[in-house]
Formats: sequence, structure tokens, C-alpha cells
Amino acid sequence: MAWIEKLYATYESCKGNEPPGSKPLRPVSHTTQQARVEIVIDDEGRFRRACVVSREDATTLVPCTEKSASRSGKQPVNHPLCDKLQYVAGDFVSWGGEVTSGFAKAPRKPHEDYLVSLTAWAESEFGHPKVHAVLRYVKKGTVVADLVSAGILPVADGKLLKKWAGAKADRPAIFSVLTNDQTPDDAFVRWRIEDGETLASGTWEDTSLIESWDAHYRRQQSLHGTCMVTGEETILAEQHPAKLRNDADKAKLISANDKSGYTFRGRFTDDDGIQACTVGYLVSQKAHNALCWLIARQGYRSGDKQVFVAWAVSGKPVPQPWADSLAVIMGGDESSAKDETKPAAVGDAGQAFALKLNRAIAGYRAKLDPDEDVVVMGLDAATTGRSAITLYREFKDPDDFLARIQAWHEQYAWPQDYGADSRFVGAPAPKDIAAAAFGRQLEGKSGEKLRAATVERILPCIVDGLPLPLDLVRTATRRACNRIGMEKIKRGKQHFEDEWEKILGIACALFRGWSKSQGKEYAMALEEDRTTRDYLYGRLLAVADSIESYALGMVEKPRDTAAAQLMQRFADRPYSTWRTIELRLQPYISRLRSSEKKKVRAFLASRGKAMDEIHCRFASADVFTDDRPLNGEFLLGFHCQRADLFGKRQETEESSDE
Repeated sequence: MAWIEKLYATYESCKGNEPPGSKPLRPVSHTTQQARVEIVIDDEGRFRRACVVSREDATTLVPCTEKSASRSGKQPVNHPLCDKLQYVAGDFVSWGGEVTSGFAKAPRKPHEDYLVSLTAWAESEFGHPKVHAVLRYVKKGTVVADLVSAGILPVADGKLLKKWAGAKADRPAIFSVLTNDQTPDDAFVRWRIEDGETLASGTWEDTSLIESWDAHYRRQQSLHGTCMVTGEETILAEQHPAKLRNDADKAKLISANDKSGYTFRGRFTDDDGIQACTVGYLVSQKAHNALCWLIARQGYRSGDKQVFVAWAVSGKPVPQPWADSLAVIMGGDESSAKDETKPAAVGDAGQAFALKLNRAIAGYRAKLDPDEDVVVMGLDAATTGRSAITLYREFKDPDDFLARIQAWHEQYAWPQDYGADSRFVGAPAPKDIAAAAFGRQLEGKSGEKLRAATVERILPCIVDGLPLPLDLVRTATRRACNRIGMEKIKRGKQHFEDEWEKILGIACALFRGWSKSQGKEYAMALEEDRTTRDYLYGRLLAVADSIESYALGMVEKPRDTAAAQLMQRFADRPYSTWRTIELRLQPYISRLRSSEKKKVRAFLASRGKAMDEIHCRFASADVFTDDRPLNGEFLLGFHCQRADLFGKRQETEESSDE
């Protein structure tokens, strides 16, 4: 019960102190619905006007009971105030409306049940003037007739239309806000009351009305017992809220309704779950409302079912484990992240990134109290009705949580290129790691499951400080070698290999971080004194690619270089493939050598010198002629040499121009 205790404490700490711009925490005994129609009445229950609610304004706070909040099946229970037409309209059936299948034999029962609950509230000691106004109006039984007169509901031959077959320009507004599986008679109605002295006030906006329902509903509850979370004698929850991830989510974390299987038989006498788990009504409501609020505000969603959220119990900001380094730095210290999208300076081994990350983490640490509780929680649902906690970590010391986040971003840092508008130094996000490892395999429903499973494997590596799974490192490395198979986007006269550039940076980050967990360190800048075979072969490939790219650019023939075409083969058989690349490079070298431009000859001389130096660093001829496959280290050498050559090329061209 640790998770529900922390969520309950979060609600108590944050209710009324929500950050500016964020949605308020949902009050107890209330839920949200997507309203389609708004009816305005006066305080005497007389109809004034109605309108169709836009999609942007549709989310409406409505009073609910435990049963109506998670209603489903053939006979869904009504909400006490705002609800669908089959509940609020006494003339629904007479206009051809179709009730839910479970009410087919008694089509007026939904409206009758609604009147019973609304009357009980209005006549109780907690009755409210707006409740009386709504009750007076719905008792007249003219809701559908009034909506038809106002032009909200379309009719034909005295019956409600379900589909519009006329011209699109003449289509009633109600059809534009309904989902594909809805018809106008499914519309959810909310109320706005005008009392003649003040402007119209929606029932979802009235604090006194919200408090009125909460007090009335708690008076109706009779189940009492010991709450396992607080240890106090209190009103117990018989059912627990759904809608954790979104308004259409039916999956619950705590539920028990199996009357025919073997879920409870042999252990308990009842199927309601009370004997197994007793949680106070207020605790359950507040904890689940806090979880909904956190997920909507700062949760990470992977597909339709999986969601993760990290938070401090006080509601103060914390770095999100599933974010990349750019997001972490911008969240913690915006002043140090203003130039983070600029490429790293040549020769920068990560010092600037480390300083920015330190400042960002220090910014988070300064906002958190030393005894602050930080929680990381993951949810997933195997079915539409059951949700499970797949990840739960609780940090009593925020420094421990921040240290693990910082360690991840330092260990897996590498220059990342996500396109012209997003270049930074740091660790990639788990979702980007999954995309780099599996690519198009993530498409479709099976791909969604693969992405969710991959993210679920990576997050414990971040929050627990575990090594990244080796199979992910190898898969991403393999895809980065397949340069010719990546999507290319042409802009102007140049090719921007956005997909491959992104995968290359991620693969380098993964290999560097995994190697560090095995005790082997790599710098983020070119290491000219590193003499390992894989690193040197990566450097050679970068030089060859640079020479051919330059020559192709002179004649405006943007195509793949031999180094790009043969990169996968080069990773498998470096020595034999290098001979092929050298032979294909000779015509371009001859073309550059015959140029009359000084900067071209200077470029070729610098590249020839770099290639000679790399050859000389091989320990022996046997090492150079070794044709065994290369590991991910060759990508580090390739990436670092490429960045170094780009910087030197700019310097050479500038000096030649001068």
C-alpha cells in the first residue's frame, strides 16, 4: 500500500497549491465527462437556450457515485446531476431515442433512477439551489423537445436522426463534436443556471455545489471499517476509480468482481474485495485523483496502455527519467540550456555538457527538501479492465534519485543530432533508444508492444543504476552500420541524413555508456593516441567518406559515397572492404589533386596526412590485415574523426580565403 499512501499524501500536499497553468486536482466524489450539449435554465427551472459544446471545452467535472464513476455493462448506473439524454430526458423514448440494451424491457428506468437520485440530493439537508432548478426542469419531461426546438438535435418524421445524409454544409453542429461510434441521442448534457442577478454559472464551476454533493454522498455511505493506509476507522471504499490514464480508460488498479471464477473462492466468502483490501473512501478517491492529475500533467505514455510518472510528494519539479539530456537541462536550469541546441565545439570532450548538467541537477536539488520523498511509478494494462503497477521505486532521499539521473546522463552522453533544430550533447531518451534499435519494427500494434517492452527494460537501468541490456547496444550498433538503408531527406543541393545521423549518435551513446559499466572509458572527442584496431578503422572510414563527399560536392552530384554504401560490409570485413573503398577513392583523389584552387589542394593534403597518421598507428601489419568483424568502438572512432575533420575543414577554408 506504499503507492496509495504516497499518492494520498501528494493530494493533501498539492490540493489548492497546483502550479499556475496546470489543471486543478479533481475533487472527491467527482469525475470528468466529455459534454456535447449545454442547457441553460433559470433558477425556476425554465428553459432559456442550449448550445453544442466544442471539443476544446468538452471536459466537464460532474458529481458521481462509486458505481457511476466506473459504470459499464448493459445497465450503466446514472450520474446524479449531469448525464446522457437517456437519463436526463423524460421524453427521450417518445422521440425515438434508444436506451442501452439492458434497459430495453423498461426504457423509462434510466430516467426514473436519475430522478430518484436527483430528488434525494435536492431534498436532503445538503440540497443546493441549482440542484432544485435542474430537478424542476427535468420533471417537465421536455428536454429533447427543447433541444429540437433550439436546433441542437436533428429530427425526421418526429424521430431523432442518428446519421446525417444531407449536404455537408447543412450538417447540424452536433455531428462535428461526436466521435465515430456516437449518435446525437448519445449526447452528454451539462447544466448552466442563470439566477437573473449574476451571469450564467455552470454546475461544474460552482464550489458550493461540489461541496454539497460530496457531503450528501458521504452521508449515504454505510460501509465502515479500518483503512489499511491510514489505520483509522472510516468510511470504506466499495469500488475504486478508473480513468487513470484518460477519460476513456476503464482499467482499475484495485478491483474484484469475479463471481464465477476462482479469484476469491477458498480464501474469502464475498466477491467484493473488502475482506482482502480495506481502503478508506477518501484515501482511495484522493490517491486515484492525484495519480490522474500527475499522469495528465507530467506522465510519459508509451502507446495506449503503458504510462510512467515520476513526482515529488510535495509537487515540486523533478527530472523525468524518460527524458533526454536536453529536456533535463532545460527543466532544471533554463539559462544554461539556451545554447544547448548548438553543435558542440570541436575538441570538446563533454566538459560544457557536464557543467550544464551539474547546474541543472543543482537547480532541482535546491527546490527539494532534504527529506522529500520522490516516487517513480509505471502502469500497464493487459486487459481493458485491469491495470497493474509494473515499476515502483520510492526514494526517501532526493539526492539519491538525482544522483542516479545525473549518472545516467553522464555515462550515456554523446553528441546527438536529431535534425537541424535539435542538436545537443547528452543521453538519448528511452523511446529514442527503442526507435534506434528496432526502427520500422515499432510500427503497428505489435510494434507498440515492442516499444513498451523496451522502454520498460530501460527505465530500471536509469532509476536503479543498472547496465543497459547488451542486446539493445548490439542491435542499435548494427542498425547504425546500415547507413545505406536509412531514410534521407533532401533540402536544397545537399542530403541531410536525419534518420541515420540520429541513430549513429544514439548507438555511440549506448556503446560508450555500456563500455563504461564494463570499466572501459571513451572520450567524446577524438582520441588520437588510441591505437585499438576497431577505433582506427572507424577513423579511416571517416577520412575516406570526407574525401569522396568533398569531391562529389564540387561537381554537384549528391549521391552516396563508397564509405556509406559499404559501411555494413566494412563492419563485418574491414580489411577486405577497405581495399575496395581505396580503389574507388582514387579517381576522386586524382580530380582533387588536379584542381587549380589552393583550398582544394590544401583539403586533400590535410586528408592525406590524416590517413597516413592513422595507418601508422596500427600496432602491426597483422592487426591491420585482421578481417574479423568490428564492434561498436569503430562507430566512436568514425563519429569523432568525422567531427574533427569537419572542424579542420572549416579552419582550412577560412585560412585559404584569407
